[in-house]
Amino acid sequence: MAALDFYFDYRSPYAYLAQTQVRNLGVEVAWLPFEILQLMDQVGNVPTSITCKPKGKYLGMDLQRWVAMYGVPFQRNPQGADIDARRLLRATLAADELGQADAAVSAIFGSYWGGSGAPLVTPADLVAVLNGAGVSGPNLLSRIEAPALDAALDAATTAAAARGVFGAPTMYVGDEMFFGNDRFDFIRASLGVAA
Repeated sequence: MAALDFYFDYRSPYAYLAQTQVRNLGVEVAWLPFEILQLMDQVGNVPTSITCKPKGKYLGMDLQRWVAMYGVPFQRNPQGADIDARRLLRATLAADELGQADAAVSAIFGSYWGGSGAPLVTPADLVAVLNGAGVSGPNLLSRIEAPALDAALDAATTAAAARGVFGAPTMYVGDEMFFGNDRFDFIRASLGVAA
């Protein structure tokens, strides 16, 4: 059993930032993708950073503060509007079936937010990114596009909502929930990990 459950959608820049820090904890992480807009609909949440212009403007500045603090690359993929987010999430589920979720999450976040800018628009683009990170398996491309994996993503989203997840990133240590990129002091304390 993983020490920390990490719930995320690749569209969240704060999830990108948080996953860079989770990797520094030295604990086993369960990567748990979910479809954020579907989940928000299920739990009655709304993406206020999109609907509230002053909040959206503030978050743009806030993200830059976190990027500077963490010293990580940050640049949204220039094709971001054309990327099928569900495909990215299904790819993570497929990689998890192969025992390669950690490498997939790192590679996809790196392409989406981490400045590599590697194309993610087509299924072949995504498989190239995964292969470049060492993620491979039989029929990976067809598996990512399989209706059964799309259904599995819906089920994962519903399970996340049932657990109490309302946005990304959300992390659990046992039954203790932590929401957001700024909860690592509490997470370290809960894990008993030194800063």
